[in-house]
Amino acid sequence: MRDAESLNLARRVFLKGVAAVTGTAATVAATAAPVEPLGNTAPAAQRSPQALGYVSLGPDEIEFVEAMVNVMCPADHLTPSGVDCGLATFIDRQLAGGFGNGESLYMRGPWRQGKPELGYQLPLSPEQFFKTGVAAADVAAQKKFGKSFSQLSPADADTFLHDLAAGNVSDARLPLGAWFNELVYPLFVQACFADPIYGGNAGKVFWKMIGYPGLPATNTQSMVAFRGKRYPGADDPKAIADFS
Repeated sequence: MRDAESLNLARRVFLKGVAAVTGTAATVAATAAPVEPLGNTAPAAQRSPQALGYVSLGPDEIEFVEAMVNVMCPADHLTPSGVDCGLATFIDRQLAGGFGNGESLYMRGPWRQGKPELGYQLPLSPEQFFKTGVAAADVAAQKKFGKSFSQLSPADADTFLHDLAAGNVSDARLPLGAWFNELVYPLFVQACFADPIYGGNAGKVFWKMIGYPGLPATNTQSMVAFRGKRYPGADDPKAIADFS
């Protein structure tokens, strides 16, 4: 079992790698609130008024999601906890909106069994899929540890999430591996790097962590000249709200 320091380090390396390899920050910045400069302790989160409260998630679901994002994004000298970074708020808003309602999905039967490579095929909206998965995952945690997911220690919760991602947790109602890897995990990454106006990335903390300047980012200057150097303006990134 990994100790807390190694778990936190792995999280940070992962988040930076996601942004660098997939370009997530640039992708979600324009489509999807601020933290003080980094110090020896986790900075206090600055939550905007509209970030308070949940629209889609119920009490039990809130406990699960808040515990999950705090394990996936633990508070340390780089960021506050996942909850204080607004990650649960972002997920809730996405589930409550057009994405969660499946506005871009064909939601009319018949529902035939398809090949895995065809992607999402369940007769559930993303919001319904997410909530059904939360309930199933919580039952699985109860069976394995004798307590709900939100009551697990950070180490046990981390192990459980890794088991979900590896497809080692089963449920008769739905594929929990696909639930975590294809719905929960992408929402988590988007919550980290989206524009703060959507509830996550509070204080642009993840943009600051990876040196992303926000909306002013352009490709008008040679990337060769700036390769390996901090992007101009990265210390004070600009979001949508800064131009309103």
